[in-house]
Amino acid sequence: MDSVEAVVTQIQGLSGGSADISLLHSLLKQADDLLHNESTRLAPFLEQLDPSIHTLGYLYLLEACTSTPIPKEQANQLVLSIANFINNCSAEQIHLAPDKFVSLCKRLKDQVILLEAPMRGVAPMLTAVRKLQSASELLTALHPDFLLLCLLAKCYKTGLCILEDDIFEVDQPRDFFLYCYYGGMICIGQKRFRKALELLHNVVTAPMSTINAIAVEAYKKYILVSLIHNGQFSTTFPKYTSSVAQRNLKNFSQPYLDLANSYSSGKISEPEKCIQTNREKFEADKNLGLVKQVVSSMYKRNIQRLTQTYLTLSLQDIANTVQLNSPKEAEMHVLQMIQDGEIFATINQKDGMVRFQEDPEQYKTCEMIEHIDSSIQRIMALSKKLTTMDELISCDPLYLAKAGRERQRFDFDDYDTVPQKFNI
Repeated sequence: MDSVEAVVTQIQGLSGGSADISLLHSLLKQADDLLHNESTRLAPFLEQLDPSIHTLGYLYLLEACTSTPIPKEQANQLVLSIANFINNCSAEQIHLAPDKFVSLCKRLKDQVILLEAPMRGVAPMLTAVRKLQSASELLTALHPDFLLLCLLAKCYKTGLCILEDDIFEVDQPRDFFLYCYYGGMICIGQKRFRKALELLHNVVTAPMSTINAIAVEAYKKYILVSLIHNGQFSTTFPKYTSSVAQRNLKNFSQPYLDLANSYSSGKISEPEKCIQTNREKFEADKNLGLVKQVVSSMYKRNIQRLTQTYLTLSLQDIANTVQLNSPKEAEMHVLQMIQDGEIFATINQKDGMVRFQEDPEQYKTCEMIEHIDSSIQRIMALSKKLTTMDELISCDPLYLAKAGRERQRFDFDDYDTVPQKFNI
C-alpha cells in the first residue's frame, strides 16, 4: 500500500471477521511508517471510519495523527477525538495492538494536563483501563495514568474503584510502583489509612536493584501514615524487603524518622518542635498537610489511652491531660472520634462529663456475618491463586536453572569476598 487512500480502503474492507482482522493487522504494520509520514493529512480520513467497527484501523490512523506535537488551540479537539474513540472502540480489536492504544491514551492524559483540565480525562481513562484489561487481576500501563488524573482532579472516590481489585499480574515494575504510590495517595485523600499503608508498604518492600525516587517518597508517606493509623512506626524492614531499600531508604528520610521518634514520647510539644525544625523539608516534599494530621492523630491517640484508664472524665480534664487549649476543643475531638468509630462514648452536655463505653459490636448481625464470609471467600481464593502460582514457578525451566546455579554458588562461595558496593 503506497497511499493513505489505499490503507483506508483496506480498513473498510477487512474489518469484518477475525481472519480479515488478522490480515488487516499485518497490512497496518507494514503501512505504519507511511501513516506517520502522512500524519498531518490523516484527520479527514478518520471521518470515513466508524471507531466501533473499524477499531484497529482507526487506532492506527489516530495514533499516527496525534504523534506530532499538537498546538494548544487544537488540544481540545484532540481530547474529544481520543475520548470518543476510547468510548466506542472494540476491546477485542485493541488487544491486537495494545502498545498503540496505550500510547494514544497517554497522549490524552498529557493533553488534559496541558489544558489544566484533568477531570476531562478521568472517565475516558477508566474506560480505557477496563477495555485494555483481559482480567481484573492484571495491572495495565494505564492504571498509574488513571490514578494520576484522579489525584489531579481530586476525584478520589473514582480512583478507589480500581484499587479494590486484587492485582496478581504485573508487566512493568515502574507501573506497579506508580500504581501503589498514587493509590496510596488517593486512599490518604479519602482517609482510608489502612489501605494506604498496604499500598505504600508494597512500594517500600517491592524488589528493586537500585533505589528509586518513587520508593523514597513512598517511604516518607509510609512513616507518616503509620503514625496516623497505628500510633507508632517501626524502623525494622520485613525480611522480604530488598537489601537496597533496607540500606538506603532511611538515609533519604531522616526528618520523618525524627518525627516518628518524637511522636513516641507522647508529648505534643516534641513533634511540634520537630515539625518547626524541618518545616521547609516537609513543605518541599508537599507532605506538610499529612504531617499536621500526624499531630492531630496524637491528640486522638492520647484520648484513646484515657478510655483504657477511666470510665468517666470531664472535658476539662481531657483537655488538660492531652494538652488541648479548651474543653470545647476537647469536645470537638471526642465527637469526631465517636463519629469515626474510634472510641465509644457519650457526652453529658449539662455537666460536661464524658462516659466511655465498651465496643457495642456483638459480631452476630447479618451484615457482620456477610462481611466475615466475604473475607473468608477472598482468602480462600487468594490461597488457591498462590498455590497455582507456586506450582507454575516450581516447574518453570528458567527458575529451576537459576535455583540450581544459586545452590551451587552458596555451596562453594568464598565468604571472605568483599560485597559489591552500592552507588547512589
